[in-house]
Order: sequence, then structure tokens, then C-alpha cells
Amino acid sequence: MNLKEGSLLSIASRDRFRHRVEPYAANLARVGLTPNALTLLGFGISVVAAVLGGLQLWLACGLVATFGAAFDMFDGAVARATGTASPFGAFLDSTFDRWGEGTVYAGLATGAALAGQSVTVLLAALAMGAAFMVSYSRAKAESLGWHGETGIAPRPERVVILGLGLVAAGLGGGPAGGPWLQLALAAIAVLGTVTVIQRIVYVQHQAEGTR
Repeated sequence: MNLKEGSLLSIASRDRFRHRVEPYAANLARVGLTPNALTLLGFGISVVAAVLGGLQLWLACGLVATFGAAFDMFDGAVARATGTASPFGAFLDSTFDRWGEGTVYAGLATGAALAGQSVTVLLAALAMGAAFMVSYSRAKAESLGWHGETGIAPRPERVVILGLGLVAAGLGGGPAGGPWLQLALAAIAVLGTVTVIQRIVYVQHQAEGTR
């Protein structure tokens, strides 16, 4: 079974993007940027996006958050280009990925709260919870020796959905981004929950196959 089977973005599109990143990664390595430094820089971009969300600057938040997620490709690419990939680097990357994603949702919840949009606050919390469970279910499965990377909404899909929702919210205006931000957050919450269930079933099949 293909571990990416069923995800909203195709494997081919992911691979094309990775290949396009490789030349830029080599240039970053030449100027002395290490993979771990890029990981921290990517987290800083997420913090900026969160601040923009707290200020209800939805369009800017969406653009910066999407750029930050795309920028996150560079730390792994630089590690491969320089031969410096390490277990600690992978751990640091995953940790700050989750931290950055949660920070963005917290910023959105703050902006929605300041706008008096309690429904958007609730949806941001649900989306953040679902996103964290998607990551946790994979990490826990792999810590026990199983594959866990499957389902329709891993991180790249969530980034695209949230980015589109924020851009639409910024262009459409209205309190707390109008309905677009709510729709994006609701979609992430629902699709993230479905992904967790898919991973549970997938791991169950692997567990039963080892008996």
C-alpha cells in the first residue's frame, strides 16, 4: 500500500516541488545557513503569521503562513545537499513544525476573539486539535514500528486549505474574515479527524497482520 494513498495532493506534485527546491537549497548552504538555522527561521515566519492573524490581517497572514510552510522544505533539502542530515535535525524539524502550526492557529483564534467571533475561535481550536492528532497518530505509530503516514489531510493539504481560506477572507472582508476563514477551519477540523481515523484503521490492519 502506498503510504500517501488517498491524500488530496498527489505524490507527483510533491516530488516536483522538492526537485525545484534543490538548487536553491545548495545556494543557501553556500552562504552558511545550516538546516537547523533554517528550521528556526521557518518557525519565526510562523510566529509572524500568527501575529498578523491576531491583528486580523487575514490576507497577509495567509500569504506569510503559506510561504513559511513552503520555506520549511529548505531545511531538509539543505541537509541532503550538504550531507548533514541527522536524527536530531529531523526531530528538531518535526517539533518546530508542530509548534509553528499551533502558533498560527492560536493567532487566528486571538484575532477572531478580538473581533467577537466565538464560532471562529471554536473552529480554530478544533482545527488545531485535529492537526495535532494527525501528527501524533503518525508519530506514535512509527514509535511502535508501524507506518502511520496515510490519510487525506496531512500537513501540506492543511496548509493549502488554510492559506486559501485566509486569502479569501482577506479579499472578501467582513468580521473575522467572513465565512471563508470559518469554512477553511471547519474543513481542516473535519478532514483532520477523518485522517486520524484513517491512520487508526491503517495501523490496526498492520497490527493484525503481525499476529
